[in-house]
Amino acid sequence: MARPANTNPDYFGFEELLTDAERSELARVREFLTNEIKPLAQEAWDKTEFPFEVIEKFAELNLADGQFAGFASSGTQRRALMTGFLSIELNRMDPSLAVFSGVHTGLAMGSIYGGGDEEQRQRWLPDMIAWKKIGAFALTEPEGGSDVSGGMRTTARREGDEWIINGAKRWIGNGTFADLVVVWARDEADNQVKGFVVEKGMPGFSSAKIEGKIALRTVQNADLAFADVRVPEANRLQNINSFRDTAEVLRATRGGVAWQALGVSVRAYELARDYATTRVQFGKPIASFQMIQDLLVKMLGNISAMFGMVTRLAQLSDELRDTPEQAALAKAFCTSKMRETVAFGRELFGGNGIVLDYEIAKLFSDAEAIYSFEGSREMNTLIVGKNITGISAFI
Repeated sequence: MARPANTNPDYFGFEELLTDAERSELARVREFLTNEIKPLAQEAWDKTEFPFEVIEKFAELNLADGQFAGFASSGTQRRALMTGFLSIELNRMDPSLAVFSGVHTGLAMGSIYGGGDEEQRQRWLPDMIAWKKIGAFALTEPEGGSDVSGGMRTTARREGDEWIINGAKRWIGNGTFADLVVVWARDEADNQVKGFVVEKGMPGFSSAKIEGKIALRTVQNADLAFADVRVPEANRLQNINSFRDTAEVLRATRGGVAWQALGVSVRAYELARDYATTRVQFGKPIASFQMIQDLLVKMLGNISAMFGMVTRLAQLSDELRDTPEQAALAKAFCTSKMRETVAFGRELFGGNGIVLDYEIAKLFSDAEAIYSFEGSREMNTLIVGKNITGISAFI
């Protein structure tokens, strides 16, 4: 008797590494995202508009709770492994809204938690956990991407108990509506990068939505401008003293992007497999053709390799043994394999793969942004290359 088809993209059962309680929470999140948030995603992406009603739904989902030690209603910080599996679900639902969530809970909250003192954590994080205040993270500049660590043009000058910030940032997710923006600027006095929380409405601070994107169209990326913005010393992140401290935030989020790439790939595989078993050509499902099965197996192989890498990285993170180089390798490898996987999926759909009706086109486009941000493949490759050879190839 033939065995039933194995439709699970987690082919080697990595989810079994979660506890019963974690799997129960994951199932609850999956159902909520499918029923409450995903129905809003496609139209928002098509119109390049942000559906603000999802903020209340994310608050109900309560994903920001448990993100950091000391800020968990249960008293227990969520494991990195569980955070990764939650990321898969968010990105299966919609990569754009997953980025909105990740910018808020990862980059912005992570900067405040890691770079702020206890007073600053208590001042901002509770409202951010409750989604009453939305965060953004402003590092990239119009003329500075991969070289921003050494070539940051945004400056901060101290005058008494205030800092005066001048400059510009680009590609800032949530930037058009965020209540709190973590801004990285070079201190004119010591030439070191420092972090500041700029609040919406501060005089001299303005934002403009970036139009014409082909990827993550729901994400409200913005150009930010700072013209003599006065920020109190109380809003300077007290534990950020150089770009090295900034890099610690990016280390954690790079691992998160690898999980994001996996989530996108999982969704592409699910769509492709379902389409292959229902699309009929020459009187039979196209899944019966050898070349279609080859595409599906290559997609599944990529996904399985990605699962192994990110799962081990999360385990090392939970043990406080992960390194920046490991995160860089995971980001470079998984986003590259994601790009290949969604391309296989789009190929399998043929002409139907270029219209939004089938969702694969959206994933194909969104993958390009995920491949590019949090450090390009080339830059992350050079981070690992330096580690394994002892020789820097950076210019």
